[in-house]
This record gives sequence, structure tokens and C-alpha cells, in this order.
Amino acid sequence: MSPSKLSEKPRIVSLGYPKFVGEEFLAEFKATFDFEVLDATNRKEVQKVLPEMIKSSKPIDGFIIRMGTPPYEPFDEDLLKALVPDCRIITSASAGYNEFDVEWMTRNNIWFCNTVNAVAEATADMAIFLTLAVLRDTTRAEIGARNGSWKAGIVPARDPTGLTIGIVGMGSIGKYLASKAAAFNLKVRYYNRRQLPAEEEGAYNATYCATLQELLSTSDIVSINCPLNDETKNLISKKEFAAMKDGAFFVNTARGPIVDELALIDALETGKVTRAGLDVFHNEPKINPYFQNSDKVVLQPHMGGLTDVAFQKSERECFENIRSLFESGRPVAPVNEIKGKFVKD
Repeated sequence: MSPSKLSEKPRIVSLGYPKFVGEEFLAEFKATFDFEVLDATNRKEVQKVLPEMIKSSKPIDGFIIRMGTPPYEPFDEDLLKALVPDCRIITSASAGYNEFDVEWMTRNNIWFCNTVNAVAEATADMAIFLTLAVLRDTTRAEIGARNGSWKAGIVPARDPTGLTIGIVGMGSIGKYLASKAAAFNLKVRYYNRRQLPAEEEGAYNATYCATLQELLSTSDIVSINCPLNDETKNLISKKEFAAMKDGAFFVNTARGPIVDELALIDALETGKVTRAGLDVFHNEPKINPYFQNSDKVVLQPHMGGLTDVAFQKSERECFENIRSLFESGRPVAPVNEIKGKFVKD
């Protein structure tokens, strides 16, 4: 039964305490919503505690999923079926949502929202960091500094000035990356499902490539910034690496499965790609041993969006999507569409 029929505060539950959202922000939210925390550290605990939590009180109207999702994944019917049929919205503090069964949520009239801008700038910062790291050959430089060999065998690195960075995916992250690239005198090209309006292209000083092949063949640095879905899985494989400039640099801060890792390894071994900067991998947290051992790769353990400011923004976006649904009948940034199934107070 919906909260509008009961004329009471909607019951909102967070998977873990939202410690970054801010106590004042949370207190204000509690004035309108009954807020509770589900203390569970893994998938099995959620499957046990969530049904008990609902049975002991009342249905849950909104469910918040914070950062740090691997112990619970995937977010599917098997994990969340106890929320049906009363839950109206599930919000995630992550930008990517390949681990969420959005189709199941839609079938059960549940809005699903990811974060649109919360982690975008922090992830773009990581892309810039990895871009500079691969250009400056920081893996070998650090090894030399640590083992005492100093600069032995390290040739002059590449300067970003005048190079072209090709951005695959010009959403929020891609736009932040384009803005930051200007500070390092990088030229910007981009490939996207839809070309940006001319005024936006001018604002980011970005040139549109009508095909992925065009972007790959004209960029010195290729940065992956698109979401993972059925269309983008293995988007970058043997053919795409072959299309790149000889000696190109490669950066991925999006999702591991967008890139064919074996094809990337082959491109690194042949010299087609000089160095790669990777924040994401196929089987996280297990990383292909080649990447762990190669001095041609700069590694990060999926740290792109993990900053204090990004965490606060992401948690607050979760709450604001819920607030918007119950105040206006629609969340701020839905991934799916639920029509005619919600009556607000």
C-alpha cells in the first residue's frame, strides 16, 4: 500500500549508514521521511535481514544503495524481492549501473536512479591523472626511484602540449575531462551517440568524430568514458586497437568489460599502444597478472569516484531523487520510466 493512502511518512531505508551526506542534511530529510538503516555487510545478510525488517514494521517505500557495492552484487530479484510490491524507488550512489537489474525493477514499477554528476568530476580527475602518468612513464620512474636505479633506461617522456585526446563518451565525465584537458594544452576530439550542440562544442573546444574509427585514428590519447551496456561491451577490441595511431596512449576509467583485455595486452606488447592507464578491470578485484607485472601499465584499484566530496554528492543525489519522487511524482534523474503507477501526497 502506498504511503499516500496511509497518509504517513514514506519509509526510506539505506543499505549502510550514509556517513558522508551530513547530519544537518539528514535531519532535514527525516522531517519528511521515516529514515532507517539496514546494517548488512554482504549479500547473504541482506537476503536474511531485509524481509525481517519489512515483516516487523511496514513496507519500504524507497531503498538507498551507497558506494561499496561488490559484497552485495548483483542487485537483482534474488536480493531485493522482499521490496516488492510496495517499494517505489531504488537509488544508487554509483554512476554505473551494469550490476543492477533495471528491467526487473521496471517490471515491478520501481523507479531506479543512478548518480549523474556526483562522481563525474572526480572520475575525470582520475582520467587526467592517468593521462599524465602514462605520458610521463611514471610506473618505470617510480620503480627506478624505489630500487635505486634512478633514471637508468628511462627516455624523455611525452609532453601533453599539442597532443590530441580522444574522448569516447561525452557525458558528464567526458565533459569534465574535456574542460580539464584544456589546462594541459591538449586538443579534444570526441565520439558520442549524439553530437553535442554547437555551443557546447565551442564551450569545451571539442571536435566531433562521426565514427569511432575516426576518433581512434586521429587521437594520440584515447580515453574511455562511456557507460557499460550491451552495445559497449568489448567496444574496444582488436579492430579498434589496430585503428589507433602507432604508439598511442590508452586510458580507461569507465568499466573494464568495455575493453577486450587480451586485445589491449597484444597492443601493448606490439607497441601499438605505448602505455595504458587503467582504473577498471574485467574481474575486479582480481586483475589480470599481466597488468600487475607490466611496467607499461599504470594501475589504480577503481578509485575514480572515491573522494570525500564525490561521496557526499553521490549520497545526497540518492536522497534528492527520493525527495523529488514523493514531492513531484518523478525523481530527478531516473534511468527507467514508470508511468501512471505513483500517486503523490
